[in-house]
Amino acid sequence: MAGGLPHPQFIVPAALEAVGITGVPVHVAYTWVVMLLLFTIGILVRKNLTLVPGKLQNVFELIIGGLENFCVANVGEKGREIFHVIVILFLFILPCNWFGLIPGLDAPTANVNTNAALALFLFMYYNWIGIKKWGAGYIKHFMGPVPAMAPLMIILEFISHLARPLSLTLRLFGNIKGEEIVLILMFMLAPIVGSLPMYFLFVLAKFIQAFIFFMLGMIYLKGSLDHAH
Repeated sequence: MAGGLPHPQFIVPAALEAVGITGVPVHVAYTWVVMLLLFTIGILVRKNLTLVPGKLQNVFELIIGGLENFCVANVGEKGREIFHVIVILFLFILPCNWFGLIPGLDAPTANVNTNAALALFLFMYYNWIGIKKWGAGYIKHFMGPVPAMAPLMIILEFISHLARPLSLTLRLFGNIKGEEIVLILMFMLAPIVGSLPMYFLFVLAKFIQAFIFFMLGMIYLKGSLDHAH
C-alpha cells in the first residue's frame, strides 16, 4: 500500500498459498473469485427460471431488463445486437468494484492491468463491430463530414480512438483506487463516524463507475454502428 498506509491482509491469496498455489497476483486471484461468483449465480438463476420469478430472478430481470431498455432507447433496435457484451462488462466490473469495500478482499479494478484488459477488449470489439457492419467503408467514420478535411480528420480521429482505452483504464483505476485510499484514511482517523458514511457513499460511487464504463461502451458501439456522414 502506497503512502505509508498499512499493508492489507488478503484472504484469497493467503488461502491459495495455504494449498500450495503461489505467485498469483492479488488482482488475478480476486478476478477468479468474481468469475466464480458470476458463474455460480448465473447457473443458479438459469436452473430456477420460472414463469413466476423468484427473488433472485426478479433482481436480474430488473437489472438486465432496465439496462437493455436503456441501451435500445439510446442506440435503437440494433442495440440488442451488442447489448449482451456491454451488460457482461457491467456485471463483471460491479462486483470487482464492490470487493474493495469488503474487509479482507481487494477490488480487481483497483489494479491498472485489469482495467487495461477490459478497455482493450472494448476497443477491439467496437472496431470489429464497425468493420463487420461497414467493411472497408468503416474508414469513413474517421474522415469527418467534409471531404476536404479528411486528411486532417483521419489523423485526429485515429489519435482520439487510440486514447479511448487509456482513458477508460485510468478513469476506472483512479476512481476505485482513490476511493479505497480515502476509506482507509477515514477509518484510521475516525473509525466509525468518519468511515461509515463514506462506506455507503462509495457503494453508490462504485456502482456509478461500473455504469459509466457500460455507458461509454454503448456510446462507442453506437458510433461504430451508425452510418458515417
